[in-house]
Amino acid sequence: MGSKSLGQNTIFVRSVFYWSLLLLFFQEKALAQLRYSIPEEVKHGTVVGNIAKDLGIDIASLIDRRFRIVSTSMDSLFGVNQNNGDLIVNGKIDREEMCSEDSACLLELKIVVENPLEIHYLVIGIADVNDNSPRFPEKEQTFEIAEHTAPGMRFKLQAARDPDAGINSVREYTLTSNDHFEIDVRQSDDDKIPFLVLKKALDREQMSEHMLVLTAIDGGKPRRSGTLNVSIIVLDSNDNRPVFSQDTYHVTIRENVPIATEVIKVTAADKDEGVNGEIEYSLGKTLNKNIYDLFELNSKSGEIKVKGGVDFEKAVVYKIDVQASDRGMPPLSAECRVIIKIQDLNDNPPTIEVTSLSNTVPEDTKPGTGISLISVSDKDSGVNGKIILSLTKDLPFELKPTYKDNVYSVVTKGLLDRETVSHYDITITATDCGEPPLLTSKTLGVQIADVNDNSPYFLKNPVELYLVENNAVLASIFSVSASDRDLNENAAITYHILRQGGPKDMASFLNVNSDNGQISALKTFDFESLKTFTFKIVASDSGTPALSSNVTVNVFLLDQNDNPPVILHPVSSNGSAEGVEEVPRNVPAGHLVTKVRAYDADIGYNGWLLFSLQEVSDHSLFGLDRYTGRIRTLRSFTETDEAQHKLVILVKDNGNVSLSATATVVVQLVEPKEAISASDVKSAATDIGDSGVTFYLMITLASVSTLFLISIIVLIAMQCSKTTDVSSKYLPETNYDGTLCHSIQYRSGEKRYMLVGPRMSIGSTIVPGSNGNTLVVPDRRSTSAEVRLTSVFSVLLLPGKYPSASSADGMGGASLRL
Repeated sequence: MGSKSLGQNTIFVRSVFYWSLLLLFFQEKALAQLRYSIPEEVKHGTVVGNIAKDLGIDIASLIDRRFRIVSTSMDSLFGVNQNNGDLIVNGKIDREEMCSEDSACLLELKIVVENPLEIHYLVIGIADVNDNSPRFPEKEQTFEIAEHTAPGMRFKLQAARDPDAGINSVREYTLTSNDHFEIDVRQSDDDKIPFLVLKKALDREQMSEHMLVLTAIDGGKPRRSGTLNVSIIVLDSNDNRPVFSQDTYHVTIRENVPIATEVIKVTAADKDEGVNGEIEYSLGKTLNKNIYDLFELNSKSGEIKVKGGVDFEKAVVYKIDVQASDRGMPPLSAECRVIIKIQDLNDNPPTIEVTSLSNTVPEDTKPGTGISLISVSDKDSGVNGKIILSLTKDLPFELKPTYKDNVYSVVTKGLLDRETVSHYDITITATDCGEPPLLTSKTLGVQIADVNDNSPYFLKNPVELYLVENNAVLASIFSVSASDRDLNENAAITYHILRQGGPKDMASFLNVNSDNGQISALKTFDFESLKTFTFKIVASDSGTPALSSNVTVNVFLLDQNDNPPVILHPVSSNGSAEGVEEVPRNVPAGHLVTKVRAYDADIGYNGWLLFSLQEVSDHSLFGLDRYTGRIRTLRSFTETDEAQHKLVILVKDNGNVSLSATATVVVQLVEPKEAISASDVKSAATDIGDSGVTFYLMITLASVSTLFLISIIVLIAMQCSKTTDVSSKYLPETNYDGTLCHSIQYRSGEKRYMLVGPRMSIGSTIVPGSNGNTLVVPDRRSTSAEVRLTSVFSVLLLPGKYPSASSADGMGGASLRL
């Protein structure tokens, strides 16, 4: 740009006077003065003008002459090109920052050229452009205007400012179109001041606040503008009373709601504002006193809350008057009614009342007999007050309704048995039909009274008694005990023996203690005379009528070793056990000299006899079989042997305390001829004696066999009458060797017994050192079991003329030696 372009700018035309003054001020120092004009906001690097050309300085000498701008406050905005002399823009040029709004904006630069030294002054005019919009001091302006303010009232608005000058500054104001306000601009010097004018009366209830926009517009091209938000708040006057949202409020709440529970919230509105629109709520002054105790009203929010316990059973509905008042002067108020209905809850359990009760009921009471009368009730209503009654299950009682509602009787429905259940706790439960259901229980205690409906009973019937013979007279031999499930006198038991009479009734020899059942014998029993007998004990209670039962006692006598052996042979004419045997001298070794015969009335081990030589003149001549009693020669006789020998034989049984007898045999050695004649005489005598002995033995055998068979039959009958282990009571023993003997085994509980005859089983062995009569019998079900020998009956062997009757090998129960 040259000076000609600057002359076209009007701002410099108007300031020629100022330039003339500047030229006069610098004319003494400056050789030349230039003037340029540029608009603000030009770009960096813009050429303002060619100084060297305008000053007439040779461009080629610019570098040598150090052509430059002398430092000033504005030198950073401009620079010179020493190659061509151009003045260029080096920074941003903002007229509003460098100059005032109204005066011309001029910048002065010094140009220095040396050799010779020259100083040239340069004046640069900055022309304004419309680069700023009008701006208000604040973004928003608020007015508070009472709704009763008269139209025509004026309110001063903020004036906008525009940094631009001249036509680019603020030229006019505009206001948002509305019904109540208009704008009026007053000119003051160079400023335009806007005013807000009320042209129509305000009504806060219709519009409490008006939002307007004031716009300031400059005269630049393009035109720029700025805005101001104008808020008009309409101040209230108390010209409206509160209005409730409803005239009548209806609400339903459940009874027993917690304290402080909100029931309802009443709301009233007041079109006024401030204190004129602030509403306070209050309860009516004419309400019942209990309402003030049950409910409270929040004066600020209008919330009605529960204050006390609400009970449906006391009141079903409550009617409350509520008043709303504003705080204006004078205050205005309105009223409404709140109707609160109470909904019933199942909050009352049923009650059970026992009108009458029989605490004790006899066990023979007939079904259908009433024992108690009860009534039930519930304070709740509807289904909450409907009651269902129930009784404990599996009891012989039931409920029966009566003619009156909710009244029931408890009656028996089955037979009672005190011995099974002596006391009943009858729990009666009353349950209502509410949600959730509530229940009440009451327990009736009923004691069952005893009647004499149970006979005494024995735990075991029949009872087996094993009694050792030779018992002490009047000593207790046994006791029985009966029980009775009844109580007191009905269970007091006495005992007596059932006597049948007759010579065979052994009960006459027994006595029983009527109080404790102890049985004592009035005589001593002998096993050899009596093996077994039976009697009955009767147990009677003391009830009315008395009831009784009996028990059968089977008595088995056990043998004692109370009989010593009896020598049958040899027997002298005077009855002593002595005899003389003549033996020829020429008999060989092993010759049978004689046989000692003996028997024992006892049985078992007590009757098992053994023979031994107690005294002998020559041990080398004679030998004795310990089981058979046979005496044989051990060698042949010689001439030197004595003619007479005395043998003393000891016969003893095997009882715990052995009993014995002795026999003396004198052996005389004779010549063969003398022996034959003597033998004939002896044989005849022997035949006569043997026939008498045989007769008595046959009678004895028949008696013992009969007793044995009777005992076996009794045992079988007793065992068959039992209910347990019947099939295994009697176990026949087949392990004997086939000799004439009787053997039977039977079981009683865990014990195993054996009855044997004169010979024991080959498989049986004697338990050495035992104090009792004990046999170990092979048990085919398990291992060997040790059983107690309880009753052993001997069967005597009677073999024909019996020359070899002594061959019954010594294990007999009662050995008979002939």
